[in-house]
Amino acid sequence: MSDRFPMIRALATGAMMAATLAFAAQAQETGTPDDARLLHPGMLTVGTSDPVYPPWMMNDSPESGEGFESALIYALADQMGFAHDQVQWVRLTFEQIIAPGDKPFDFAINQVSVTPARAEVVGFSQVYYQSDKAVIALPGSPVIGASSFADLRAARWGAAIGTTDLAYLENVMGATDVAVYDDQVGVFQAMQAGQIDATVAAVPTALFATAVQLPEASIVAILPPDANDEGHGLLFPQGSALIPWVDAALTHLIEAGTVQELVNTWLVADPTLPIIAE
Repeated sequence: MSDRFPMIRALATGAMMAATLAFAAQAQETGTPDDARLLHPGMLTVGTSDPVYPPWMMNDSPESGEGFESALIYALADQMGFAHDQVQWVRLTFEQIIAPGDKPFDFAINQVSVTPARAEVVGFSQVYYQSDKAVIALPGSPVIGASSFADLRAARWGAAIGTTDLAYLENVMGATDVAVYDDQVGVFQAMQAGQIDATVAAVPTALFATAVQLPEASIVAILPPDANDEGHGLLFPQGSALIPWVDAALTHLIEAGTVQELVNTWLVADPTLPIIAE
């Protein structure tokens, strides 16, 4: 016998499927420490770089719970039901963290900026922090006193490979003389050797760098964020089933004001720094 109501049946079936998917998605927003979605059930495995720096993490110790990102992870773990000793850290290079493919962690935290290009090969949580860029230079650098991107483009720049700092220099500022280094330490060494005139970094990173790593340098200007850089997010293997659960816990921390409290504690910028709009 022919079906007299194919559209009604299709709509009803579609509604049922949508309801089922919505229920499944909601169910995925909760979990327990023995959840099968975890890389190692019973543990929350978190990736970060080696070394790590203040104010993101203190004393090169992610396990300390001190520093903005370390404290955020332990607040997040607590929200998800994990005890402090159920968080284990995996140390990798930044390039290993952002590369496509399988990962030795559930997710990573390392000031990883959410960008469209990266989102094609890895998964992200919602953004937990967004920072302006800071120009770092030594005394006598030609960037000191610059008032426009045109002034800045005339200088010799350096940045670490694979970072949004490098992308900012090339794609936002339009700098043409940019040297690429393996890591931020290499960038600072090049600056001390007179091989480059300046670099850029997120404001909290720049504040630490000019206070501890390269105290003879200073922040000479603040630059606006890259429109393609939505801010820092937790990085997952692409398609990770953990994203809804972690995102729900992160949403709670944001709405409860916990993340802002951590920003106020660890990521304090100097409001008197000069600003170059473009």
